[in-house]
Amino acid sequence: MPKAAIISKPQKPELCEILAQLLQWFGERGYECVLDPESAGYLDRGHEAVERPEMPGHNPEICVTLGGDGTLLSAARAFAYTETPILGCNLGSLGFLTEVPLAELFTTLEAWKNGTAFIDSRSMMHAELLRHNQAPREWLALNDVVLAKGAIARMGEFMVELDGEFVARFRADGVIVATPTGSTAYTLAADGPILIPSLDAMVLTAICPHLLTIRPIVVPGTSEIAVTVDVVPHETYLTVDGQEAVELLLNDRIRCRRSERRVNLLRLRSNGIFNVLRAKLSWGEQ
Repeated sequence: MPKAAIISKPQKPELCEILAQLLQWFGERGYECVLDPESAGYLDRGHEAVERPEMPGHNPEICVTLGGDGTLLSAARAFAYTETPILGCNLGSLGFLTEVPLAELFTTLEAWKNGTAFIDSRSMMHAELLRHNQAPREWLALNDVVLAKGAIARMGEFMVELDGEFVARFRADGVIVATPTGSTAYTLAADGPILIPSLDAMVLTAICPHLLTIRPIVVPGTSEIAVTVDVVPHETYLTVDGQEAVELLLNDRIRCRRSERRVNLLRLRSNGIFNVLRAKLSWGEQ
């Protein structure tokens, strides 16, 4: 029996009804649904829950996320080593990645079944934390990797290298390394540039740097960006897609490069990045 994975945002009471309709839709077409703990909890089927990292092992033909961009980012990392398309249904307020509104959920699913849906393939980034005498820790990110301080208002000091060549050393609240997809996330709020999602590139943006000359840098996707923590205040963290976090120590080194893995986002149609920017941020309006 073919399977479909469903991943839901917590604390969304309206999902009880939506999930029931979704399971009925898949059931009528001969699909078995694999539910993450949140989805299973809404339906009082906790005993059937499958943790998100384990869902790809069930070989679903599609993954449906119900929530916002954070829910989709979690699914993207879970399914990064598969070709499973992800349909992100937007139940939040912004939703750059979860472009499918609830009103178009079942229409998009029908288009997927008919083979007429649009697949938006997005590149991912591989990040590696190197710490003295410890095995490297690795992550995949669809949006960004961020080095940033916690609650204490003290700047860190960071050294940046590109393909082994020294770029700069500066004090700042943090550093963001983003994919083209992530260029409309945290780095946009830090005055970084907007990159077209199809570009083979990465962007490095300092967060509130203590130098007027430090500006965001766009580098080829074939490059390797390395950021070393030279001075670290208490509670400075490395975060991946705003979800996975590890506290940083002095002399920690983070290496970022384009991953060979990609995420396939399912759309009813190709909206185009500028249509999304106008709809979500009123971009370019007078």
